[in-house]
Amino acid sequence: MRAVLQRCSRARVLVDGDVVGVLPQPGLVALIGVTHEDGAAQAETMARRIADLRILRDERSVLDIGAPVLVVSQFTLYADTRKGRRPTWNAAAPGPVAEPLVQGVVDALRSRGVHVETGRFGADMRVELSNDGPVTIIVEV
Repeated sequence: MRAVLQRCSRARVLVDGDVVGVLPQPGLVALIGVTHEDGAAQAETMARRIADLRILRDERSVLDIGAPVLVVSQFTLYADTRKGRRPTWNAAAPGPVAEPLVQGVVDALRSRGVHVETGRFGADMRVELSNDGPVTIIVEV
């Protein structure tokens, strides 16, 4: 499982022009990609890393300050661009495998008391954020 975490001052995700998830205050946007070998253990570990990493202002974590997280599924994190001009997506898990694992990250974050907003799995989403810092971290579990 792979995530790109972006510290933001605000963020939102739209589907067909409708806001489906919003962070009106500072927090993290977590773009989550799932590969074939991932399971519930990786989802739980990813949620723990997202909640505990001290990457917010003053070296604080989401749990330290009660910051919200916007989770967006992102199969393109497993693009293979080593050959040619067109990426392949063979390493990305198919939707029926990936969707419950992304939801597992969301559920595990919520069980830790984190306020979580989400995009819509499989939808054509527009993600808007104001990157704070900018701080962008790649996490793999």
